[in-house]
Amino acid sequence: MNDTVNRQILLVEKPTGKLGPEHFRLTTGTIPTPKDGEALLRVRYISLDAANRAWMHGATYRSAVEANSVMAGGAIAEVISSKDPGLKPGDIVFGDTGWQEFAAVPAKHLTKMPKLEPMTHLLSVFGIAGLTAYFGLLEIGKPREGETVVVSAAAGSVGSIVGQIAKIKGCRVIGIAGGADKCRWLTTELGFDAAVDYKDGAVFKALRAAAPKGIDVYFDNVGGDILEACLPQMNNYGRIACCGAISQYDGAPAAHGPRGVPGLIVVKRLVMQGFIVMDYMKESQRALADLQAWVKSGKLRVQEDIIDGFENTPKALIGLLAGENRGKRMVKV
Repeated sequence: MNDTVNRQILLVEKPTGKLGPEHFRLTTGTIPTPKDGEALLRVRYISLDAANRAWMHGATYRSAVEANSVMAGGAIAEVISSKDPGLKPGDIVFGDTGWQEFAAVPAKHLTKMPKLEPMTHLLSVFGIAGLTAYFGLLEIGKPREGETVVVSAAAGSVGSIVGQIAKIKGCRVIGIAGGADKCRWLTTELGFDAAVDYKDGAVFKALRAAAPKGIDVYFDNVGGDILEACLPQMNNYGRIACCGAISQYDGAPAAHGPRGVPGLIVVKRLVMQGFIVMDYMKESQRALADLQAWVKSGKLRVQEDIIDGFENTPKALIGLLAGENRGKRMVKV
């Protein structure tokens, strides 16, 4: 990292199909000077998430990423200088810095983080991924001991934590992931009771075999055909936590949406709720206390996929969308 130049990655064109390296450009700019109420940050780790791709489609819970602008993204960063009394040099923060090495960000948009090692845990289990898993499963899924919980994208940053929390709560847990290696990892390393390989193409049948008593809680990270396979197998009064729709982010949209909506939701009296983790941030200390205790006791294993080199950020996101990662993927700047 050069302390006199600010390397930045721009989204030069919004993709109409699959995201590719041609949609990004590495450039250099000047290091910004913070204004009153802002802090100058040196980015340490950039968070890579499927949501990065969704932001290119248009406004969601945040504004859309526009062409020829710095690619948006959250990061763990160190305060270099501050014009806000609440932050001082050396503080560690989380915020939307974008894909750049230095950023000037309003302090009100930053979250001060504890200093702990490894720092990467602030992006994974103690960051947005861990909190998303915690609140989505426990506040919306409301799993009870002995119930069957299914989670899609189960080898990803959120799904891998969801499944482990469900096991801690005494549930039977089935993960849906892509490839035999990932499925084996879920059962042998993370303690899932069963895993379904969606790449085999027979998801409905495999789920029926893995969950003969039906599904009580489905944590949906993907939408599309996987959601459609789960809906008929939900038990009466089941709960579906809608976290994401990875299957619809990259490339052409599906020919049809999940069938059985709203019919199956009515007949089975299902609760199907979307959520954004920011809705629960006032309760984050409670969640962090539980997550830290589970990690310390060994009940919750942390898996991180760290890519070295700022210039590799676009490739790393493209790989994440193709399912290359296990656990939380991030870039060390």
